[in-house]
Amino acid sequence: MKRTAVVVEDEPLARKTLHVMLADADWLDVIGEAADGLAAVELINARKPDLVFLDINLPELSGLDVLKRLTHEPAVIFTTAHDRHAIAAFELAALDYLLKPFGRVRLQQALARAREALEQNEARPAVASGRAALGTGPLERILIRDGGRIVPVAVRDIERIEADGDYAAVRAKGKTLLVNLPLGDFESRLDPARFVRVHRSHLVNLDFVEAIEPFDNSQSFVRMKDGAKITASRTASKRLRDWAV
Repeated sequence: MKRTAVVVEDEPLARKTLHVMLADADWLDVIGEAADGLAAVELINARKPDLVFLDINLPELSGLDVLKRLTHEPAVIFTTAHDRHAIAAFELAALDYLLKPFGRVRLQQALARAREALEQNEARPAVASGRAALGTGPLERILIRDGGRIVPVAVRDIERIEADGDYAAVRAKGKTLLVNLPLGDFESRLDPARFVRVHRSHLVNLDFVEAIEPFDNSQSFVRMKDGAKITASRTASKRLRDWAV
């Protein structure tokens, strides 16, 4: 059974290149293309494709805003030149996330995953889950680029996040991964009952705190279970002391 696809990409060369590479997939028919977000909404709702290759940075509407406006619910493979959108993209249950420039091998991997998911009816539509994920509720997982891989990280496994210039260093399960996102973006989407900003550069998961120890009359040390020791700001130290019972 042939499946249908739509390509949403604002760059003509990238759109043409992807269309050419998709010609190798004999199980897939590309039935339309769109170069901006508004056209994409109209096309997808009208043609009802099984699969959408969706750029995130688009004129008129972003790819994420496109998903908010869809009435049809296709499976989605995101394409973008920027990995900073990975948090939002994978909260939408996307089948894959292609970081430009990608080649035939990487595309074939994504297509194989999409074909299997569609055949087994396991391609969770991005639209339904996305309406909740694009809201203000706490994140449940994030996808982090690690070299040539995309690594899923459950939020419950994140021990702490530290600002590192334009990046955030996410510490989880004994490994540190860099994400091109400011620390504030994480703080706004993480459960405040679990994740606490103890310093302008540090966000910690209280589940991984061994103890909070006095440093001086106004500040405290936050000792993590892995042995790391973070000096809390005066404001955070007072807040942590006030929480103690």
